[in-house]
Amino acid sequence: MERVQFQQEQMLAELKDLVQKGLFTQKEVKQIMQKRTTFETALVRRIPKKSDFLRYAAYEMSLEALRRKRAERLQLPKGPPSVSDYALVRRQFQIFERALKKFKGDVGLWIQYIHVAKKEGARALVGRITARALQLHPNVPALYVLAASHELDHLSTSAARALLQRGLRLNADSVDMWREYVRMEMGFVESLRRRWSVLGIDVKGKGRDTGSGKSNEKEREADDPWSGLGEDGGEKDASKMDVDVEETIEEDESARRQIMDGAIVKSVISSAVKAIPTIELFKSLHELIATYPCTTSLRDSLLDHLHALLHTTLPSVPAAIKLSATRQLTSEAVGEPLVDALKRANEQLSESVRSTSREARSGVACVYAEFLEEWCGKDVDDSLKAYLITSVHLLIQQLPAPVPPALLAVHVRLLTAHHASLSSDLLPTKVNTPEKILRVARKHTEKAPTCTTVWLARLGAERRFADDVASNRAWAEARKNVTGEDIQDVWLWGLEPQSTEQAEEDPDADVGLLEHLLHESQLIREPAAAGALHEVLLIRYAAATHRAFLYRAGATCRARSPASPASPAHGRRHIAAPLLRQRQTSDAPDAQAPVRPSPEARLARVRRIAAAYMPTARVWEEVFKQEMSLSTAVGDASTRESGASASHSSRGGGDSGPANGDGDGRVLRAVYEIWREKDGVEATIAWAAWLLRSGNGREAIAVVARTRSVLGATAGEEVERRWKRVLDGDALGWYDAADGSIEL
Repeated sequence: MERVQFQQEQMLAELKDLVQKGLFTQKEVKQIMQKRTTFETALVRRIPKKSDFLRYAAYEMSLEALRRKRAERLQLPKGPPSVSDYALVRRQFQIFERALKKFKGDVGLWIQYIHVAKKEGARALVGRITARALQLHPNVPALYVLAASHELDHLSTSAARALLQRGLRLNADSVDMWREYVRMEMGFVESLRRRWSVLGIDVKGKGRDTGSGKSNEKEREADDPWSGLGEDGGEKDASKMDVDVEETIEEDESARRQIMDGAIVKSVISSAVKAIPTIELFKSLHELIATYPCTTSLRDSLLDHLHALLHTTLPSVPAAIKLSATRQLTSEAVGEPLVDALKRANEQLSESVRSTSREARSGVACVYAEFLEEWCGKDVDDSLKAYLITSVHLLIQQLPAPVPPALLAVHVRLLTAHHASLSSDLLPTKVNTPEKILRVARKHTEKAPTCTTVWLARLGAERRFADDVASNRAWAEARKNVTGEDIQDVWLWGLEPQSTEQAEEDPDADVGLLEHLLHESQLIREPAAAGALHEVLLIRYAAATHRAFLYRAGATCRARSPASPASPAHGRRHIAAPLLRQRQTSDAPDAQAPVRPSPEARLARVRRIAAAYMPTARVWEEVFKQEMSLSTAVGDASTRESGASASHSSRGGGDSGPANGDGDGRVLRAVYEIWREKDGVEATIAWAAWLLRSGNGREAIAVVARTRSVLGATAGEEVERRWKRVLDGDALGWYDAADGSIEL
């Protein structure tokens, strides 16, 4: 506590000055002292937390902002600065310095310190901070960018260039570093252009007419009859000097022209492409150059150079082909330029699909499909959308089999999405009605019977234009045919409610459908895809059975309370509504205790999931969360009711009070025992946290203590480390009463 007292003593002068200036009252100063004492006490703990330092710094920032506003409002007379004028800002810096002594490896903390110092205008301090940060973290590009930005803000281009070059030597594979280096050099060229323009130097590199004086001198010599006398010996030397001056002027003009044409920036771009020949770099530099405020000639010159490198470096990469084709499609393009650029990009991409080899055609078709969906989704004229849809329609007819599935899928999706907004005159005659669109969608799935994206596009068309029977039949056919790792989207397609009426159906119907899908998924012959799908379906099944429990509990509440006000249908969105109303009204004298599923029924659900299917650790985690939320949905009201019926609770009868707590414990223990076999660490932490939340701290400690002998030394250390975080409050893994979620 001596350190806390020392810090308190350091505050006296500034607090006294604040009171003397009338910025704070004695009462406010006492509150400030109490708040600071609380923060200082937290900082002197044996293992300090970064969050304590940040909260302390945030408090000082808000205090300084308040001081400045009050000083401005009071219009205090100007005079020599006193201690309170800089003490609060200095304290912010001191807090960050103390934090960095404890957390030197935290890059985010260094960056926050730099931002605070820049905000307060401490230029020299920012330089020292960045230098120290770069010594400790030389492989963090963000620090070099911040340091270079600071130097540029103070017009030190050479220092910024040196920093970025040093950073690139250590982080040559950083796209951000190269982008910022190009940005800095473009800014340098633009600043030179403006400076030369102010000085009267032609930015194209011609400069002022430096030869005019020499021509005037020659004219004067021609008029003077004595001009040639006595100059025979120096004539050759003078002519030689004139030649040297002319060569120097020409070199200067050539250098200026090259700089204005972006020679420096082009050199940097070439070096960047040589270091990182990736499409991410080209996209980043293209976006930078296209949006940077510079002259049109410089932008076009740099883009030409960049795309020339793109063509030679990545000639067959699909994303590079799209980037090159869409070069002219900028945000400034409107009207006729937009139409011409869109047409040019569409023709270039479609031609690339035609000319590419069969092996590489699929990738180019994917980027072409992305281009079509992107521009059809924008606010452009309907005729342009119809043009794009017609283009892909004709391309599919012209391509030899097999047609890339991406084109088939995007064709169906665009027709389904834009059929209503586009008139039949704009669309091709073979796809200008819903019946024709369905016919085309079914033919496309015959061309690519195992492709997930094509089936999803067809299912969307079936849902839009066909009836429920045809949609379900198509869904069943899709589940039988699709293959690959992305089959989950097809299998889960029919589980999502499409309307409020479907969302409010009896959840038992979902349970039956999921049981059917779980048994059907066991017929899949691909182990990896089948395992992932089975896990997802089983999580859905556990959630559906959980909703069914809540629905039955709500129905029983309504049956036992016929005088209660009418409520909406209890579907997926309103399942817990009667339970919430029961919790709100349970304090009333005549409120009835809500009926909940019995522990035996809940245990039966857990045993059925374990025996009938192949649950993973993730499935048991979800089941554990659901059982905790189920006990919360009704347990709070039951506990209050048990207080009014003490004799009934003491006998342990019924579904409320301690008996319910015992039932919850039995169910959760059963889940924990099974879950522990799959993931011992997560299961132990969740179970121990729930025990602690329920008031069984001794049992929770015993569970954690047995971990080493049950799970092994490594798992035991991990459990003990995370359990300590739970006890310290860093990870409240017990249980959020609002939604029953566990965040460990």
